[in-house]
Parts: sequence; C-alpha cells; structure tokens
Amino acid sequence: MYFGHYAVAVAVKAKEPDVPVAPLLIGTGLLDILNGAFIMGGLDKVTPNLNASPYLFFDLTFIDWDHSLLMAIFWTALYGLACWLLYKKNTKIGIISAMVAFLHFVADLPMHNADMAIYPHSATKMGFGLWGTLGVWSWVIEILFTAILLTYAWKKHKDRGENIWMQIVLICLLIIQLSPWFSPMKAIATLPEPAAHLMHGFVVFIGFVIPGLIMTWMYKRSEKKAKMVHVK
Repeated sequence: MYFGHYAVAVAVKAKEPDVPVAPLLIGTGLLDILNGAFIMGGLDKVTPNLNASPYLFFDLTFIDWDHSLLMAIFWTALYGLACWLLYKKNTKIGIISAMVAFLHFVADLPMHNADMAIYPHSATKMGFGLWGTLGVWSWVIEILFTAILLTYAWKKHKDRGENIWMQIVLICLLIIQLSPWFSPMKAIATLPEPAAHLMHGFVVFIGFVIPGLIMTWMYKRSEKKAKMVHVK
C-alpha cells in the first residue's frame, strides 16, 4: 500500500483536529521511510521482478527490520515516545502518532504477499497477498479504500470551515504516479545491481518524505485560511 497510508493520516487528522498534522504524516510513512533507508543500507533486500504487480516490480525478499510484527511494534512505540517528548509530553499526541504509525502495518497486511514476518528471520510470514492474487484490482481496491477515507475527511473539515482540496488533489496525483502504468519502479527494476536496489530504496524513502512535507505545508495553509474566514 502507498497512497492509502496518506488517506489514513488525513482521516485521523479530520477526526482529531487538535493533533498536529506533521507527526501523523511522518508516522503513516514511518515503516516505509525506514524500509527505504534499510534497503539502501543493505539491511533489507528487494529483488527486481517485472511480473510483481500491480506497481511493485520488485519482490520484497527481506523486510523484517521494519515490516515484521515485532519491529513494527518497536518502531511505532519508539516513534510515539519521540512525539510525546517533542510535543511537551502530550500523551494524546504521542498515542495517536504511534497508532497511525502502526496502522501502516495493519493496512499493509491485506496487500503484501506473505513477506511480513512475526519477528526478524521468523519462518512464519504474514500477508493476505492481494497484490499477487488480484494484480491491478488490488490497486483499485486501494483507491476505493482511499476514497472512503478522503470523503470522510473532506466532510469533517468542511463542517469546520476548512477546505482540504489541495491535499486530496495531491493524493490523487500519487494514485496516478504509483499506478501499474506509471510506477517508476518498473524502470528502476531494469537497472543493473546495485543501482536497482539502491534506487528502489531511495524512491521509497523520498516517496514518503517529500509528499509528507508538501502535505504538511498544505494543512498549514488550509488551517490559516479557515481561521481567517472565522475571524471575518
């Protein structure tokens, strides 16, 4: 899952408007930010496979240091603690930030092809395999999941006088960008090693850092405009 993770953060922000958006947007991509870094560092391993649908074009051969159940709990708990400290020991922000980060693991379970271990190097792997069994239709399911959450978020923000159309447009662009036809991973998978896995890790890393930063700015802008309207 990719753009669906952003939809989760947007929906939580709509439900909890007093929680800063930055820890939600960073948290929702935390496990993949780590995954990208670990792939580049050689801790995780991906293998080019042009038949890996719908937009992967890589097999996630070993991702246990970030996408195993044990490590997901560890990293998200650590992230929640960091947010708690950063935001002046605000318990609500710490808990919700950790929750959003762990929801990444939960949302990945239906899609992943039995590559999510219980703990690093565990023989038992989780993942319902919708990517492998449904192909392009798993991308469509992710779009429907995203649409439901964005509709909820749009309504909640609208009720508060805030317009989040830019955030929704950005997520729609991400849907197109990581589609079966435009995914950059297909071209990356054709590169020789080690360029293939290094570029894969880099794209995964920036794929959550850059949109997250852009969307954080968008929220600051939409919140500012909403406040100005209320003042008038």
